[in-house]
Amino acid sequence: MRYAYLFLFFIVVLGISVFGFRGSISTKPPLEVFPDMDRQAKYHPQGPSAFFADGRADRPRPAGTVAFGRGSSAPDADALKADPAYYAGKTAGGEWVRGFPAQVEIGSRLLERGGQRFEIYCAPCHGALGDGNGITKQYGMGATPTFHDDRLRQMAEGELFNTITHGKGNMLSYADKVETSDRWAIIAYLRALQRAQTGTVADVPPSHKSELGIQ
Repeated sequence: MRYAYLFLFFIVVLGISVFGFRGSISTKPPLEVFPDMDRQAKYHPQGPSAFFADGRADRPRPAGTVAFGRGSSAPDADALKADPAYYAGKTAGGEWVRGFPAQVEIGSRLLERGGQRFEIYCAPCHGALGDGNGITKQYGMGATPTFHDDRLRQMAEGELFNTITHGKGNMLSYADKVETSDRWAIIAYLRALQRAQTGTVADVPPSHKSELGIQ
């Protein structure tokens, strides 16, 4: 009988807890078992501070500070309209650009930059050689395409740019991570990787053939 009373008491307490105080208003904060740092001792933008003599939390930048940021991930309408090839990878007629826009200067500096960005953002999935054997494949991510099949070798540079910008399939957009100029640098480096897999002795300039032991 004692257990019946205890059980009844438990049911009453549970019922009151669940239904008895629903909709009630209180000025006290709710009970938090794990506050998860929701309320931290920190300064807020443009807030006051008694620590500094001028009473402001915001501090002026130290001399020589270099701004860091990726800028806008999307060009404004005027820039896009004025140069769709550079900002969208398309011609004025809406076709994919083949080759590189005029302001993209192909050279060692661009390839070096493209290789650096490729290793950061592309190699984890596509592999350092662009063959689809990145580190993510070891953790169950399959079907990462290789850049060395004919479909991607023949794909227009503008379409590659569009894929980096908007993503495709399981690949998400990298527009918020990779600037416009760096997207073209990555594509240039990718083309170099593809060329490296299909190059022949005939592609070696005569001035460098001796380095390979070729007469």
